[in-house]
Amino acid sequence: MKTFFNFDEIFGDLWFPKEFTEDTKQVFEEIQKMINSGKLKGKWDIEKIDEPGRKGYIARGQFWSDRPIDPFDPLRPWRRPTPQRRFPIARETEKEIREPLTDVFEKDEALKIYVELPGEEKESIELNVTEGEVEVKGRKFHKTIEIPTADIDIEKVSSGYKNGVLEITVPKKKKDARKVDIE
Repeated sequence: MKTFFNFDEIFGDLWFPKEFTEDTKQVFEEIQKMINSGKLKGKWDIEKIDEPGRKGYIARGQFWSDRPIDPFDPLRPWRRPTPQRRFPIARETEKEIREPLTDVFEKDEALKIYVELPGEEKESIELNVTEGEVEVKGRKFHKTIEIPTADIDIEKVSSGYKNGVLEITVPKKKKDARKVDIE
């Protein structure tokens, strides 16, 4: 069957597997045959683009039918069979654990750590502070933040949660100054 466009011209400069181009050509011809016979109503247009830096074709079409058409029919030869059962996925990978955004600021009197946890309930947040790190975790997030080990007072750490932002204050130890006599 002859279509209103030159199929070889469209695909001539492109490399596709022969089976693909033959099957695609057959699909185009079947559509054209259905339009010509009246089984498929509609129209289409193939526009050639030949400009500096741009070459190719644009295919536009509008089709309808009195009977349902499977839009994936042309792809059927390349479909893989659907597995009979789902592949087993470890429960750990099903959980979407994310790492929240954090900002750490060092002030003269304390470290200020801000952790963005939008949508989290205060009760679901767990905060652990040890020498050298602050760990924030919950149902769908986890973050470990390294902090200096010298001059911090982990016994006096405080935190607050407001508008989806956890604010952690890690105070620095007060430096005791003493007067030294010069001999």
